[in-house]
Amino acid sequence: MNSSNRIAQRFALLEKHKRSGLVTFVTANDPTPQVFMDILEGLPSMGADLIEIGIPFSDPMADGPAIQASSQRSLKHNTNIDDVLSAVTEFRRNEIDTPIILMGYYNPIYHYGDQEFAEAAAQAGVDGVIVVDLPPEEAEELNVHLRANDIHMIFLTAPTSSDERLPTILSKASGFVYHVAIAGITGTAVASEQLVKAAVERLRRHTKLPVAVGFGIKTPEQAKAIGAHCNAAVVGSAIVDVIAKSVDGDGKPAPGLTTKVLEFVKSLATGVHGSWP
Repeated sequence: MNSSNRIAQRFALLEKHKRSGLVTFVTANDPTPQVFMDILEGLPSMGADLIEIGIPFSDPMADGPAIQASSQRSLKHNTNIDDVLSAVTEFRRNEIDTPIILMGYYNPIYHYGDQEFAEAAAQAGVDGVIVVDLPPEEAEELNVHLRANDIHMIFLTAPTSSDERLPTILSKASGFVYHVAIAGITGTAVASEQLVKAAVERLRRHTKLPVAVGFGIKTPEQAKAIGAHCNAAVVGSAIVDVIAKSVDGDGKPAPGLTTKVLEFVKSLATGVHGSWP
């Protein structure tokens, strides 16, 4: 199954069952490569409909303290793009249906090489890419290679995206639209349900793509409330916080960390799957 089919079919399945989806975010190799792999492989059975994997970066300017710390824990293992793609390859040996989206910053991709990255990502089984600091006006040099390898480039919209700006963003978007529910960095505020509702209604006047909403969703109740207005709720910092609370000062994981993370994801999925826009 290629990437366009995998993402489209997942959202079609969600629509068929009249439920919103759960998108989960974890940083590659956080807190260790083996624990990360255990978490990654367990996410689909806990209800994760799509999975974002963070490519660690030393200067993650859009991320709050939780995800910044997860990048630092990952970089202690010298994690690079090849390591991330190897994890996706391993994941794909047993799971062929759940879409995988890589999320990160352009600097590591640029140094890897746009074409080389797109080809390697496709070979590993990546379905989409979010490059936080690459606006649509500057994205084509990467996007041309992603399209050639059947990988979606997913763009972010924000509360500050004007009606004049949205067509520029959405004309380049594919797969789905990721709406950032709050202005600012990840994990530092709680999303407002009413603002999300209005924002999604506005987006749907501009695009037929599914809309996922993230930033500021911390509990199953919040995931359900936000999911009632969009196609999927995205949870990242709250999951990463569960990891952070189960590692020591050296980043060594406590026993049972994987189970704690997966049980939390299960609770999020139970919440969001009970909602439908």
